[in-house]
Amino acid sequence: MLKSSGAMAAATMTSRLLGMVREMVYARFMADGWEAGAFQLAFMVPNLFRRLLGEGALTASFIPIFKEKEKTTSEAEMWRAANAVISALIIASSVIIGLGILVVSLMLKRGHLSPQTDLMLHLLRWMFPYVLLVCLTAIFMGILNARGHFFIPAIGAAVLNVVMIASVFFLAPHMGEKLHQQIYALAIGVLAAGIAQAAFQLPSLHAEGFRYIWVSPWRDETVRRVIRQMVPATIGVAAFQINVLMTQGMAFWVDPSIVASFQYAVRLMELPQGVFGVSLATYLLPTLSGLAAEKKYPEFKSTLNQGLDHLIFINLLAGIFLFFLAEPMIRLLFEHGKFGPESTGRVSLALVCLAPGLVAFSMNNIMARAFYALGDIRSPMKISIFCLALNLIFAVVLIKSFKQAGLGLANTLSAGCNVFLLFYALRRKLGALELNSLRQILGATLGAAAVAALATWGLSRIWEEHIGHVGVLRRIGAVFVPMTVASILYWGVALWFKVPPAMEMGGMIFKKLLRRK
Repeated sequence: MLKSSGAMAAATMTSRLLGMVREMVYARFMADGWEAGAFQLAFMVPNLFRRLLGEGALTASFIPIFKEKEKTTSEAEMWRAANAVISALIIASSVIIGLGILVVSLMLKRGHLSPQTDLMLHLLRWMFPYVLLVCLTAIFMGILNARGHFFIPAIGAAVLNVVMIASVFFLAPHMGEKLHQQIYALAIGVLAAGIAQAAFQLPSLHAEGFRYIWVSPWRDETVRRVIRQMVPATIGVAAFQINVLMTQGMAFWVDPSIVASFQYAVRLMELPQGVFGVSLATYLLPTLSGLAAEKKYPEFKSTLNQGLDHLIFINLLAGIFLFFLAEPMIRLLFEHGKFGPESTGRVSLALVCLAPGLVAFSMNNIMARAFYALGDIRSPMKISIFCLALNLIFAVVLIKSFKQAGLGLANTLSAGCNVFLLFYALRRKLGALELNSLRQILGATLGAAAVAALATWGLSRIWEEHIGHVGVLRRIGAVFVPMTVASILYWGVALWFKVPPAMEMGGMIFKKLLRRK
């Protein structure tokens, strides 16, 4: 598990770091003003359908069925079923794109829109075709994951980020002199990046034996099974994405800068979440699906528990850094060009409120995939809808008074509720989850976390009071000196108490270093 998710984590780290570079370029280019808010809100709409038809409901429904066919039918039938699902995806995405562009065009034709809304709709019309590209990418990545390939699909996101970064440097200067003109380069870059990312998966798929052939999906049994599984999951994912659009739309109405500044905080939060949380969850879905198909439930529970142990151990430390070093991190990464100290204050406040939910966000990914592997899409869907309703209520109450901080608090509170209810539901489904290992390490892990938190907070204050943050080297030190010392203390305490995740990961690193020597 560590080797497979570790390889994927390395690829994800590369793509996420490039994603962070992309956000730094975006921040320098457009800061967190209304133009940035218009772009971020427009980009959320094709992402909504990506989650619906691509990496969310479809992938979660299709991978267990694909693994089942891999084990119980011929290879030809397995690829035929995959082609039928891809054909259905092409039809559905094309219909959505056509309807979306039509609706946006009609809204623009009516006129009487504010400059912010007008720009947002124009950008949205440009980016709608991204729906098809990103959905194809997601299903290609799902197939490769199911076939045991984790590195190449994860590194594909790096290709996407490179193209999007290039659009700022090479295309934006030719789009006009004003920011609201140049920002169209980002929309064109999104489309080009979607094409590049989808094409990047094809050589690996070809090596596995995949050849795309049109298979009519209308009466195909595999497509019907996937749709039946998808419907409840789609409701849950749709509820989440509609919730995101509603809360961000409300934020755009209250103050357009809230959308962009909150999204910068979310991107920084997604770095540790993606490097380990999403990597581990992506590995676990086909693995748990295979164990569930063979009815090896003790191994299923053991694998799930090991995944949670390692996830909590890594992301607890990451959450501490995001909470106590939010302002130094934002200042180092984003405070350049049009992104000034005021923007730093807004984004860091949102990050402080999001950071306590990092472990819960990552655990929700893993717990939901445990249900998907068991063929149960309904339970996480119901829990998700309930928690999303809570999130919306929290956002409505908090956003007007606390702005970015209100959105962060709403997300953290609802994520904590979500993970609690998923644990409760999974225990009812499988009986005792055999969490003894998790209980045993929790005390030592929390003790190590307390030491790391105290060191991070104390060193950060000392650095700011006696050294400051003027200049690049001082800004780097303000982040990495407290982070390095706290990491050494955290791992030292965990190894002293023989916390299994620390021992296992430390052992793997030590063996690799010995091999290199």
